[in-house]
Amino acid sequence: MENKLKLSFILLVFFLSGCGNILDTSGFFFPDDLIDSRFVQSDQWNQTHLFKTIPVNSENYQLFVAGDSHIGGTVNFDKFVSESKKNSAAALVIVGDIVSGHKQGYDTLINHLPNYSQIPYFLAVGNHDLYFDGWKTFYPYFGSSTYYFTVQTPTAKDLNIVLDSGSGTLGGKQLAWLQQVLENERSKYRHCFVYSHVNFFRNRHTGSTNPLVDELYVLMDLFAKNQVDMVLSGHDHDRSTNQLGNTTYITMDALLDGFPRAGFVILSVSKTAASFDFVDLKTIN
Repeated sequence: MENKLKLSFILLVFFLSGCGNILDTSGFFFPDDLIDSRFVQSDQWNQTHLFKTIPVNSENYQLFVAGDSHIGGTVNFDKFVSESKKNSAAALVIVGDIVSGHKQGYDTLINHLPNYSQIPYFLAVGNHDLYFDGWKTFYPYFGSSTYYFTVQTPTAKDLNIVLDSGSGTLGGKQLAWLQQVLENERSKYRHCFVYSHVNFFRNRHTGSTNPLVDELYVLMDLFAKNQVDMVLSGHDHDRSTNQLGNTTYITMDALLDGFPRAGFVILSVSKTAASFDFVDLKTIN
């Protein structure tokens, strides 16, 4: 039995190795573990690039949030961008697995993102974005993968924190940064939202980048203590909502072309509350 399992594993690796332009087998079996290195680069970027503030003219505004577009195809991605324009979204947030790591995927992405001056967009790194040395393209194109941005209404400001969970862990340096931001900055803002590619509550277990349980306990405690309103994630391609204390954990369906439940989330923010709605792309013409 043991020999049969070994043989099956060898055959699987051999098969996947023949799909070099489709799968990064090293990334599949051994996810990128250079999170601390990416954070150092991101922190250096942040030192010379100010965190963005998005001004809005009303106390009420919307953020359009999606994940797992896996460009290639852009039909669903284009619908997502088009709907954000129709609804005058304050910004777009895409929580990782935007592409599959290839440079041509990033080039396609750039051509399908909205004009930043019309609708600002904020990107998180997912595990697939790092395959095929994808970080070497992401960083010069988009810069930091760990940062925050704020939305300024006429009377208040809201904090939005984007995390790099593409390796399945935040790593020690990024976690320390997050703790500092929440402890020193959170009290200055009305609402707080966190964006992570890897989701916290698992409906299924993927082949890579499953989160570290002990780290999740630390993060959930940190979010509860600092009154984080929502944590929005992708990765599982399986919509779900979980509540822990005052924090809502949202896992979104994939935006991937051909995915039967493709969709995104509209995050609606008002003076006194924040709410969200799942949107099915099949309901949009």
